[in-house]
Amino acid sequence: MTDLARFRRVLGRRDTLALAVGAIIGWSWVLLTGRWVSMGGAVGAMLAFAIGGVAMIFIGLVYAELAAALPKAGGEHVYSLRAFGPGIAFLCTWALLLAYVTVVAFEAIALGTALDYLLPQLRGPELWSVAGVGVHAGWTAVGIAVAIAMIAVNVIGVRPAAVLQTIVTGVIVVSGLLFATGTFASGDPANLEPWFGPAATGWLTVLIMVPTIYVGFDVIPQAAEEIALPAREIGIVIVASVVLAMLFYVTMILGVGLMFPREALPGLALPTADAAGAAWGGRWAATIMILGGIAGVLTSWNAFIVGASRVLWSLASHGVAPAWLADLHPRYGTPWKAVIAVGAFACVSPLVGRTILIALINAGSFALIIAYAVVAASFLRLRRAEPSLPRPFRAGEGEWIGWTALALALALGLLYLPGSPAALAWPWEWGICLAWLAIGIALNWSQVRIRIRARN
Repeated sequence: MTDLARFRRVLGRRDTLALAVGAIIGWSWVLLTGRWVSMGGAVGAMLAFAIGGVAMIFIGLVYAELAAALPKAGGEHVYSLRAFGPGIAFLCTWALLLAYVTVVAFEAIALGTALDYLLPQLRGPELWSVAGVGVHAGWTAVGIAVAIAMIAVNVIGVRPAAVLQTIVTGVIVVSGLLFATGTFASGDPANLEPWFGPAATGWLTVLIMVPTIYVGFDVIPQAAEEIALPAREIGIVIVASVVLAMLFYVTMILGVGLMFPREALPGLALPTADAAGAAWGGRWAATIMILGGIAGVLTSWNAFIVGASRVLWSLASHGVAPAWLADLHPRYGTPWKAVIAVGAFACVSPLVGRTILIALINAGSFALIIAYAVVAASFLRLRRAEPSLPRPFRAGEGEWIGWTALALALALGLLYLPGSPAALAWPWEWGICLAWLAIGIALNWSQVRIRIRARN
């Protein structure tokens, strides 16, 4: 196993909070808010995000205890391996990796959508189409170029990545404050009606997207060996990041709902930006929202390269992924080969275009819920099997928080299955999940055979 002590503890409190909050608040609040309100109604969409947020707070509390007790790179793999052994640990970590790489791929595509609002001439000629949606040369080139730049930043070190994260997260905060003050003052509460979407279950369709929208607080455990904070504070930052993100998303939904009646939303390309422009009476406000959205693309993208590369490094260092992925850079101390492997998804995804954006979110959400359920179960198992394990952050007395987190994860998971009004769709969403499962089985089996040959 790779020498874990070679990771460098360079992330302070502000860096860690910016890493988590910036990971959660990506581009979706600009791109998808109108879709959420259209499907679920403003109140229904806020309800979905509130329910999802409460579920994530409970799951975040579980993470907070485990991350403080076992502050090791790779987070979930460490917890589930200790609790259940290699089989379930691989399932948990492989599912988590799918959730992370879908976000990395999503942001590479979303960047072109963001820039198209500001610089439509950048779109360039159409290269081809996927499911009737064009893939354009300009968007593709920008997505791949920025992906390469993000890879380079993360190879150089987590500290430069954290500095970038802190600066760009500040842009998101400023744009969010501008949006809230404008829309709350100018909006019309009558636009919130009807409170729920055209279908009674529309808000459930929003709810199945929520886990991937909130994903990001769990990046902190991945970088636990690079955080220079007392273990208890790591847990506090995890919970705080979820609460701040929930308030942010509910604010965005409410602002869009106040500014536009639901029937007007399908005609708007980016309703959050349009709402700010209407509230402040100028395109300049919409432009600031887009800049905030681009900042969100970069923070989320950056954070999930950090998280996914540490997850992949953990799999490799425990012998269930190719050993070369566990190499740390001799100068920078980063899992540089894992960074490049994760970044490759961002280099490829712009070639597919915007067709798969929603499919990526939904497939990643389902995978994430699997990982969250295993982490909650690991929490319960370790509470009983290792009661004397030092727990600098303790998620309450007894096991009720763990059982609540597990129940909420399982309840959310049922929404993705056939028979639910919000079930995953075929072929894209189930196709992504099944293809990833097949790759994982093949990878795990190949590593088992390598270990068997090595013993013989």
